[in-house]
Amino acid sequence: MERLVRIAALLQARADAGVSAETLIRAAGFEGLADPGTQISREIRHLENQGWHIENLAGTGEPAHYRMTTVDNRLRVRLTPGQQAALRRAVQLADRSDLARRLGLPEPAAAPTPAGAALNAVPPEALSLVVDAVRDHQVLRFGYKGTPRVVHPESLRNQVGTWYLRGVEDGDPAERLKTFVVSRMLDAHADEVGSARRLPAARHHGLHPMAWEVDPPVEVTLAAPDHYVPDVRRWLGEPLSVAPGDGDTTLLRYRVTNREALRSRLVELGRRVVIVGPDEVRAELVAALEAVR
Repeated sequence: MERLVRIAALLQARADAGVSAETLIRAAGFEGLADPGTQISREIRHLENQGWHIENLAGTGEPAHYRMTTVDNRLRVRLTPGQQAALRRAVQLADRSDLARRLGLPEPAAAPTPAGAALNAVPPEALSLVVDAVRDHQVLRFGYKGTPRVVHPESLRNQVGTWYLRGVEDGDPAERLKTFVVSRMLDAHADEVGSARRLPAARHHGLHPMAWEVDPPVEVTLAAPDHYVPDVRRWLGEPLSVAPGDGDTTLLRYRVTNREALRSRLVELGRRVVIVGPDEVRAELVAALEAVR
């Protein structure tokens, strides 16, 4: 620990010019040891694991020359890698790459493409325009399902590799919050900054969290033994439809707009219920359970 402190202090004192590997080797007391360059590289990795951002300024084949960028590394220490990646995506959508550098957030790693999401691996052409429109409260105009749309954007979300715009369509007397797949928007363009109405971040139409419009809607089918159906209704509310299943089971179909609420209630129900489909909802539940094992 004392050696790491000496290295960190030397790097911080020479933050502008950086420090040669030879100088760090002397400061760490590695002179005379076998392969001191590897030893100092290991100490640099220890510091990076603690949240410090250290880069080698030397070119290929040249002696190493390290520089430490002063960052607020408290987030690197306290957040999990998944939480860091989520935060970096948020600052990217907010067009604040400077904030990402100042916080020392890691570069985003290429995530594996979820099953069934291959067509959405490339960001939609209109994504950058939609990001700016959500941030700057701009009315969006685009073609969708053969109809011209004028939409006041509320939020932009990514679900299983697909980008969704949520907003209120101009002229809708009920001002219903609708969801649009960004990759299906045609000839999209935005009005001037501030032209869109400011909408609440989430619509809570009732006290039951399952009714909150947080995520793009998806229909989920569950199977439960007949004697457990009252428990499912009590936890999840009234389904869209009920049908007989195999044997002494019942199929219940729900329209889900709050996936986190669904997952928490399915955990409470445990073996009393089984997810019949879709596969993506089942995969999300399995991933959430594995994350807390």
